[in-house]
Amino acid sequence: MSYHVLARKWRPQSFKEMVGQEHVLRPLVNALDNSRLHHAYLFTGTRGVGKTTIARILAKCLNCESGITSSPCNNCSSCKEIFEGRSVDVLEIDAASRTKVEDTRELLENLQYKPARSTFKIYLIDEVHMLSGHSFNALLKTLEEPPPHVKFLLATTDHQKLPATILSRCLQFCLKNMPQDQIMNHLKKVLDAEDITYENAALNYLARAGEGSMRDALSLTDQAISFGSGTILAKDVQILLGTVDRQRILALLQAVVEENPASALELIEQMSEYATDFKLALDDLIALIHAIAISQAVPGIDNQYLEHIDFIDSMAEQLTPDDVQLYYQTSINGKRDLTFAPDLRVGFEMIILRMIAFRPQAVIDEDFQVADLQCDFEQKTAISDDISPEETGSATSNKKTLEVAQEDKPGNRESLSSDWNEIFDKLGLSGIAHSIASHCSISHFIDTSMLLVLDKNHSDLFKDRHLEKIQNKLRLYFKKDISLIIEIGDPSSETPAQKASRIKAAKQRQAQESVSKDQNLKGLIDRFDGKLDPGSIMPLK
Repeated sequence: MSYHVLARKWRPQSFKEMVGQEHVLRPLVNALDNSRLHHAYLFTGTRGVGKTTIARILAKCLNCESGITSSPCNNCSSCKEIFEGRSVDVLEIDAASRTKVEDTRELLENLQYKPARSTFKIYLIDEVHMLSGHSFNALLKTLEEPPPHVKFLLATTDHQKLPATILSRCLQFCLKNMPQDQIMNHLKKVLDAEDITYENAALNYLARAGEGSMRDALSLTDQAISFGSGTILAKDVQILLGTVDRQRILALLQAVVEENPASALELIEQMSEYATDFKLALDDLIALIHAIAISQAVPGIDNQYLEHIDFIDSMAEQLTPDDVQLYYQTSINGKRDLTFAPDLRVGFEMIILRMIAFRPQAVIDEDFQVADLQCDFEQKTAISDDISPEETGSATSNKKTLEVAQEDKPGNRESLSSDWNEIFDKLGLSGIAHSIASHCSISHFIDTSMLLVLDKNHSDLFKDRHLEKIQNKLRLYFKKDISLIIEIGDPSSETPAQKASRIKAAKQRQAQESVSKDQNLKGLIDRFDGKLDPGSIMPLK
């Protein structure tokens, strides 16, 4: 007996067997059950989502010997003939091979004849957008008012190429791409029935590679069965598809975050040894970055990286939203540029190196001051004596800035400061909690009770879990139970973020002044008629 490929063997034979597309099936079932039939139906959507399958089932519903029904019997001669493609009253036409107007006229000449044995004569025209303009014109009048015994079922992957006059004469149904989890569940059902051993991770790869097409996913599953000699394993599917283990993608992003190009390039070398498709690897990386962004915006939400939720939550804490958006934009733009790279690996490596190199440490805020994106306010041990009080604020605040913070020694615990800037520097916070705390100032602190005011302009990401993290760090710092409350408002004193911005802006101005006074540089500018770009000047660390 000849082998039937899964995509054909498991093609649905009734609306009840269909997977997904409920928005299309429901109106069709209701119309059939209530005998409210149209003369022309148009099914649109990408390849492998069920356009032709639904059209064939609809043909059986219309011509089943038990009468017009939404549940054809699949046992009568009419249903069997339609299933086998040999019904004389259901004509399947491939528009791609019959584009000429003469073919359409020949088709229309037979419309007047009634069906040989069925209720309707049905014309199922696949890829109808391939018909020529003259063919559409010839079909137009008949499509609007066909004989009562004729039904048109049209299918296309590109409805935009259809004339508006054709679209207006049909009931249109747009089929959606199949969700990945829906494809995966159907693959499990098929393989269980076929008694094929599989790994869930392998099916996940196959479902994703199907890109919304159930037929493509089933065809790839056939390949995987042959590749694995009757068993579908994740490592075999990775080799077959050129996909990469997600653990490597996680490690790669970790290397980017740690700004470790050597580790990143080593991982890419390992991926290359497995004949990785770097386009797919980049798609995986983009999906991971997207999952982190979603986790930052809506903590706890499900996503396709659910099995790595701990890693995602950790990255969401470590990275600022600015970092995540930068990584996403860099990878998306890099995907567009991959085709111009000497080879895909080179293009992929450059995207990763670009993520590391272009991660900014600071930006200019709306007041034209340097604002630290990472809020990485490390303890300042020294600041140039040349910075005047006028540049850095009041004489008092300047004195505090220039002072070297005392080490947090056990002997100094009775002398712990209540200055939030000093406390903040020693808490060891990270991620979003670090950013939240940097935009706070102390409003009230007596004994074990502390009230912080969070700048309302930086409160979007604040959650209760951030308060808990800050409170835990305070308890460790003061070595006693601290009750913390964070209110949103206008801080009454300088926050750590504002302090860091002020210091950085002063150092930036000092650097610009120092460069502008450099006589050697002035000589070069005059000699070559050059111009100094202030934005290119950065202070020494």
